[in-house]
Amino acid sequence: MGNDTRDLVFLITHGIDHELSSVAFTIANGGLTAGLKVSVFLSSAGVDLVRKRAVDTTEVHPLEPLDALIKDFLARGGTLWACTPCVASRGYTQEDFIEGTVIAGASAMLALIKNGAATLSF
Repeated sequence: MGNDTRDLVFLITHGIDHELSSVAFTIANGGLTAGLKVSVFLSSAGVDLVRKRAVDTTEVHPLEPLDALIKDFLARGGTLWACTPCVASRGYTQEDFIEGTVIAGASAMLALIKNGAATLSF
């Protein structure tokens, strides 16, 4: 690979109604702490995690609230993608999402995987 930093890609399909969304971002933040370059690709119901106001509704005790986990993830340099067709099928636009969300197709995620990124799915 030739990188000093390993890539870790998360695929998250669960939305605000499932605790796995909070677990995924807790682990993603742990990856950043461990020195990994972490990217999250949200698809299906996962795109709802980064909708303005929706992100404020999820907290799985004893984990941090989802909005705090995602803000921490972004502040620490994590990359956050929302699946283009998943966004379009729900009628969302960029304005519906929190700052730092990038609407992107799977090719961005797949490029990292092709170059050897480790993957986790939630």
